[in-house]
Formats: sequence, C-alpha cells, structure tokens
Amino acid sequence: MTGTTKRDTYTPESLLAVAVGVFIERGYDGTSMEHLSKAAGISKSSIYHHVRSKEELLRRAISRALDGLFGVLDEDGAKEGKAVDRLEYVTRRTTEVLMAELPYVTLLLRVRGNTDTERWAMERRREFDHRVADLLKQAAADGDIRADVEVRLATRLLFGMINSIAEWYRPQAHGAAANGEVAESVVRMAFAGLRTP
Repeated sequence: MTGTTKRDTYTPESLLAVAVGVFIERGYDGTSMEHLSKAAGISKSSIYHHVRSKEELLRRAISRALDGLFGVLDEDGAKEGKAVDRLEYVTRRTTEVLMAELPYVTLLLRVRGNTDTERWAMERRREFDHRVADLLKQAAADGDIRADVEVRLATRLLFGMINSIAEWYRPQAHGAAANGEVAESVVRMAFAGLRTP
C-alpha cells in the first residue's frame, strides 16, 4: 500500500485509534507528533489536517470514554427503580462500556493531570464517581446495602474492581461472549457482598 493510498483512506476515527494505541504504549507525555506520524504511516502535516494538536487527539479519545460512561447514567435502567437495582445496572453497564471501549477507557484511567485536558478528564471522572456514590448512599438509606460498609470505600472498591479489567481483559483472547460473562461476574461478586443479607 502506498503512502498516497493510506493518506486517502485515513479518517479522523482511524487516526484516533492509532493515537490511543501510541499514547497507551509510550504514555501521553512520551509521545511526539513524530511518533504518531510513524505509527499512522502518514506525514505530520496529514495529521494536522485532522487535528490541531496532540492534546486534541487526547481530548477526543478521553471524551469517547467519558461519553460512554455518562451515557450509562442516562439509560432507563440507571434512572428507574430502586437505588440498589439502578446501582447494579450501572455496575453491569460500566463494565460493558469498559470492555467495548477498552483502549479509550484504559487511556482515561491513565491520565495524571499534567495538561488541561487531563485535569478536565479527572474532574469528569470524579463527577461520575460522585453520581455512583449517590446511588450507593440512597441504596444504603433504603436499607438495601449493608450498613457496615462505608459508602466511599464501597465506591472505591467497586470501581477498583471494574477498572482493573483494563489491565488484563483482551477482546481477542476472551471473545465477545466473554463480555457478558465478565460483567455478570462483577455484578455477582460485588452485590453478594453489598446487598443486605
């Protein structure tokens, strides 16, 4: 395939996928436009045709992950019914989003706050965590979550378990059928310990 053919068929979406892979491999700070250019097989000027900067690529990638997570909170299962059932739904769907958008969520989990985009992403993650913690608090107030489990700690443990999936889950090794199995296992393990006996 010639450089011209690649350039003609490159899209903002395919460029973003390449950039996310390089950011994860090298770290955002350790990635230059030269690295992105080589990985994509296109010139730096071709990259600048699609984006203004490396940070714009980071923001687009992180936005994709955040949009997926916040989208879960807007689904009917997250808005209707008892708090504990909504919490269980959000847990399942967050796990599914993580697996469906694995590279994007992995990148989100690795931001450290060194740029404006990273600080924005961390603030959005905190907002998501607070909304889930509010569900946990409501479920505890309803008597559906064990009273001896501190809500902040439970939130951290729950999302620590979900986020750890990014470290070992590989779609090509586990297959699409495993997505549902992993999500159900997370829900069973978490809620066996969280729900009031």
